[in-house]
Amino acid sequence: MTPAEQARAGLEALAALAARVAAEQVETITRIAEAYGAALSAGGTLFFAGNGGSAADAQHLATEYVVRYQSNRAALRAVALTTDTSLLTACANDMGFDEVFARQVEALARPGDVLSLHSTSGESPNVIRAAQSAKARGVRVVAFLGRSGGGLKDLADVALVVPADDTARIQELHLAIEHVICEMVEARLTR
Repeated sequence: MTPAEQARAGLEALAALAARVAAEQVETITRIAEAYGAALSAGGTLFFAGNGGSAADAQHLATEYVVRYQSNRAALRAVALTTDTSLLTACANDMGFDEVFARQVEALARPGDVLSLHSTSGESPNVIRAAQSAKARGVRVVAFLGRSGGGLKDLADVALVVPADDTARIQELHLAIEHVICEMVEARLTR
């Protein structure tokens, strides 16, 4: 396969996966946008977390809400639980890495907030513990997953599972879907 063929095949596969998600999961996407919009309208906070590339997505998404996405508007309450290195390393050292997000949820989240977790496998112990902590506090859990959804799927109030095994494709669609949701939320809150 030539480089041009490889590029075309990769983009066409991503486009086909995006089209499948659009056809099969538009209702789930709408439910997530509604959950985010309701929380923000009521003065709640969106919390984002994940590991690796999903940690970077958490930071990216929180920024879209706090700063702006497509329109200039008031700042919206959003926090990435992946950014405080002192907190993350202290918690990992003293309590174990499984607790790095759950501990922050315990300290910061309250009923009416939404915890949005990104995990391509749905099996990472720290995101599962974060979901458990959120549920114990009456915080709604949204999960962006891949593969079969893993154990996190059953803990989420709303789960969007990208039907793929390729981590990169799953993460690319998670971010694209979250951008669509951000656009939907901005439209709702600026009407």
